[in-house]
Amino acid sequence: MFVPLLGYARVSTSDQSLTGQIDALRAAGCERVWTDVASGARARRPGLDELVAAVVAGDTVVVTRLDRLGRSLPHLLGLVENLAAAGAANCCGLSGR
Repeated sequence: MFVPLLGYARVSTSDQSLTGQIDALRAAGCERVWTDVASGARARRPGLDELVAAVVAGDTVVVTRLDRLGRSLPHLLGLVENLAAAGAANCCGLSGR
């Protein structure tokens, strides 16, 4: 059974590069990757908002590290709940960090 993988990459400043995260997500099999250049503390991130809107039932959302989604555990849990409500079956990080 094919499970669509959707990637999300974020850096905090424009001095940082998204390339490494995008490459890792593509290597993991992500069909599409949404990106943001924004602090993890910001509640509104256009790329993440677009990803949540694109999720359909059964999708898996992949990040290189869970801190790319949320800065704190409560923030991360809220985002995972939003993804689940949108239909995502899973949300996972490629790194254990």
